[in-house]
Amino acid sequence: MPSQHSSDVSLDTVVVPLDAEPTASTHIELDEILLDGQIVDIYHCQNVLGRGGMGVVYLARNQLLHRQCALKVLSPRRVSRSIDYVERFENEGRAAAALVHSNIVTTHAIGKAGNHHFLEMEFVPGQSLQREIDTNGPIGPLRATQMAVGIADGLAAAHRIGIVHRDLKPDNVLVTPAGYPKIADFGLAKEIHSKNHAKLAGTPHFMAPELLEGADASTASDVFALGVCYYLMLTGVHPFEGSTMNALMSSILTGEYKSVRRHQPEIPLEIAECVSLMLARDPAMRPRDGAGISQLLQAVLGSTRDLDTLVYEAFSNVPSITWKSEQKTVHVTISFPNGRSQVVYLENSEHRAGDRLLNIYSVCCDSRPDFYENALRLNAVVLHGGLSIKDIDGRPCFVMVDTYPRATVSAEEIRRSVVEIGARADEIENLLTGNDIN
Repeated sequence: MPSQHSSDVSLDTVVVPLDAEPTASTHIELDEILLDGQIVDIYHCQNVLGRGGMGVVYLARNQLLHRQCALKVLSPRRVSRSIDYVERFENEGRAAAALVHSNIVTTHAIGKAGNHHFLEMEFVPGQSLQREIDTNGPIGPLRATQMAVGIADGLAAAHRIGIVHRDLKPDNVLVTPAGYPKIADFGLAKEIHSKNHAKLAGTPHFMAPELLEGADASTASDVFALGVCYYLMLTGVHPFEGSTMNALMSSILTGEYKSVRRHQPEIPLEIAECVSLMLARDPAMRPRDGAGISQLLQAVLGSTRDLDTLVYEAFSNVPSITWKSEQKTVHVTISFPNGRSQVVYLENSEHRAGDRLLNIYSVCCDSRPDFYENALRLNAVVLHGGLSIKDIDGRPCFVMVDTYPRATVSAEEIRRSVVEIGARADEIENLLTGNDIN
């Protein structure tokens, strides 16, 4: 949970700042926040980290293990008012205890001491993702995507064993001092009441359309919630808004929202496409679960690396190679010791985000029937890529071609492939024509 210097611990409702005056909206009665300095079972409660509708979270010390922890203590008054309150709390503990993952806050123990029900959780110094967004506004495409990948990996671990979060939101994501996200509050779904919907589990801004229509929470609804979080990280605002609960629900059900690029034009198209998939109105059109969205987000993350940057990393220390960018193509020129040279071209394919390829090719010579046999023989000894025919400026040419997944290609792979493709293309050009044209 957040450090003792923060007051934004994620619970199942808006957190009340520690120095706030009590109001009618404060969910925990002040006489229930008097455990500072007291002992609960084996825990020494040091100070309040945050409070919400379910109870209070303390920075505590486990006196048996001599370690700090975050201790969530139920509101005794709420226990007496709600039949299923303790059951929901224990369900959260069991769900969270089954999950051990670097992107999930670990639950160590669940128990009861006197009239206090509690969860012992990993203490995570840092702040909530919501606090970071509130403080900094949009956090940038690269960091937002990195954060979304970490959250998706945590969801994937839960989804693999059949656990759905049901209330994913930036308040329920803690950010470590190193910048890594950790999901909190698994299984902690609250009830939302409206005129047309008696009970809804979750937080309205992050609820998938099918949940508003009465469907059960699913891995796809978690993906939708992550899509809303991603949108919020990228833009600083929610995709769906409404001045009333019914207006908000109507906005979500219509599925209409502004593209992230309308808020922030510098956001890459690949990211906008990914957000669109995650927020699809039809759950069948979204990535199916955490693993699916993690794979897509990692592909998007790889695609956001600028091609010019990769080329620079590949060739900045190679004196025989120069390059320049023209529109969407990078031209790499290799100078060989024998005085010959060869140009290799790098282009991103037009596939959708996640399927995009980096095409690396070099022109050998015109494709003539009398060259076919020799060309095929040379193709058999190529280490990188292959010889094929491609229309260049309206004429068929022999080209050496290699492809890599755009999301995962490294500068080293680009360097090796370009050198091999260029050398082979020049060799074929020389053997078939005796000239040095390309």
